[in-house]
Amino acid sequence: MSLNERKTERIVSQHLDADTYKKVLVEQQKSDIPKISKLLKYASKKGGGRGCPEFIITFKECPSFIIVIECKGSVTKHQSSTFDKYADYAVDGALLYSSFLSKEFDVLSIAVSGQTETELRVSHYLQLQGYTTATEFDLGNKLLTYESYLKSYLASPQKHRQDYYALIEYSRKLNNKLQSHSILASQRGLFLSSILIALDNKAFKKSYNDIEEPQDLADRLVDTVVLELKKTLPQKKVENLNNQFSFIRSDATLSTKKNTDTGQNILAELIDDIDENVNGYLQTYKYIDVLGQLYVEFLSYANADSSLGIVLTPPHITQLFSDLAFVNKDSIVYDNCTGTAGFLISCMRAMVIDAKGDEAKIRHIKEHQLIGVEYQSHIYALAATNMYIHKDGKSNIIHGDCFDPNIISTIKEYSPTVGMLNPPYPNDKKVGINEFEFLLNNLECLERNGLCVAIIPMERVLSAKKQTIELKRRILEKHTLEAVMSMPDDLFYNTDNGVVTAIVVFRAHIPHLSNRETYFGYWKEDGFEKRKHKGRIDAYEKWESIKKQWLDSYVNRKNVPGLSVNKKVTASDEWCAEAYMETDYNSLSKDDFLKTLKEYVMFNELFLK
Repeated sequence: MSLNERKTERIVSQHLDADTYKKVLVEQQKSDIPKISKLLKYASKKGGGRGCPEFIITFKECPSFIIVIECKGSVTKHQSSTFDKYADYAVDGALLYSSFLSKEFDVLSIAVSGQTETELRVSHYLQLQGYTTATEFDLGNKLLTYESYLKSYLASPQKHRQDYYALIEYSRKLNNKLQSHSILASQRGLFLSSILIALDNKAFKKSYNDIEEPQDLADRLVDTVVLELKKTLPQKKVENLNNQFSFIRSDATLSTKKNTDTGQNILAELIDDIDENVNGYLQTYKYIDVLGQLYVEFLSYANADSSLGIVLTPPHITQLFSDLAFVNKDSIVYDNCTGTAGFLISCMRAMVIDAKGDEAKIRHIKEHQLIGVEYQSHIYALAATNMYIHKDGKSNIIHGDCFDPNIISTIKEYSPTVGMLNPPYPNDKKVGINEFEFLLNNLECLERNGLCVAIIPMERVLSAKKQTIELKRRILEKHTLEAVMSMPDDLFYNTDNGVVTAIVVFRAHIPHLSNRETYFGYWKEDGFEKRKHKGRIDAYEKWESIKKQWLDSYVNRKNVPGLSVNKKVTASDEWCAEAYMETDYNSLSKDDFLKTLKEYVMFNELFLK
């Protein structure tokens, strides 16, 4: 080994020795941890032998996470021009060890080169367990503290995706378990929320496993939920929610049964399970609509809510809404079709981030700047408890009809500046209220110049029916159509009718001028793909870069071939990018041509013969 490399190792060693964070184990060249040693057995850069990273760092409080550091003396040996895992470069070596260790661990691999502090080059890569490749982890060109590395890993988008997919996988297991205990699909979301609220009570969390009789535990659970809700909600709301949770007291499984093998109450076992898998996730990721996502899974066994047109919005789209509406710490957000409160929770996240640690402002945001209305009683209970779980402080969710004049007057008192909604979608079996009616209702409540963002069926923006055109005319008389974005065809693939949607953006109480151009976006590819047992996921981590491109064209109102176009429209025109956008022929490939030919041949075979 060259003397230069020893200098690099010494710089790294001195940095590590100066760190006062003691909950780590630092090993050099080899590891005495059997699992790590076994994984490095064939990880030699020369191939076939044992791999020897300069430093291996493990964390006592997070045993699934490892840091490996590979050093090279010269900065010219930092990274090869074409990655070769067996090449004698710092980055290549670090990624080689990561490829072996990631079979069992999440690995932060660090490549360090240089002989002095001033010329030191540092690169970071993160590879999660089971992933075949590592991604560059932007932590700057310097060595950080142990604690900083641990916090950056836990807060990383990659780690969040991993944990989120694990949660979705768990939701299926939980759903099956609740089904096996004959708990109704329509009650599972409320049951889950009751446990999450009760676990917030320290006395309950400490003692629930000591309660021997199932009935006593069921009663204690509901009593604890009511006690917690009383701390922030008015008595009338608490009484309403208490009625929604009352089924827990009388459910045959929850209030009477024990596990014959362990003797533990079935209810206590479920609380243990949910505490570990759901509550732990919520403590780490505070502003994600977990309850809403689990509710989607629970509904897979019940068609009651889908028949009412209730379609829950995917979380990456609820977060996109807050960007489209430019939500900030001073926004006052109103959702007149609240559902499980996914939009409000995403907005809460954006507003809290913008508050930059101002605790008084954050408290005001949670108590006064998030408002919703929900008509369905059990969905209302989910929304109100969901906001409570996310520590909103007051749960300004109103149970009632958003078209009720008294409710409209109440909402206007809040002076909302941002509106968001995913209205119920009428289906073939039942004619419901036109989505534009809900949109008009939301706009009516907003302050002048406020932005309203809604996601509605594509057929509405295309419709030539007199009723829809008249509604569009009424909207444009008072409000400006800022933008319409055509969304991915399979965004709501898990609904009965697989509805294709568009996002519309309106500016409130400013009439649409005839010479005003509207932005139309062809936002059909969000990078998400359907995976068995996982649903639509960002499998190749494309979403962030795609969203950045979308928002850049939207904010700057760009005309981008194949992506966006600006066009003057009236109420009788089609409101979609497809009607006006130029084709980007440069983006077409041989595969696109072959795909079209195959579709044409299949069409001929199926329909023309």
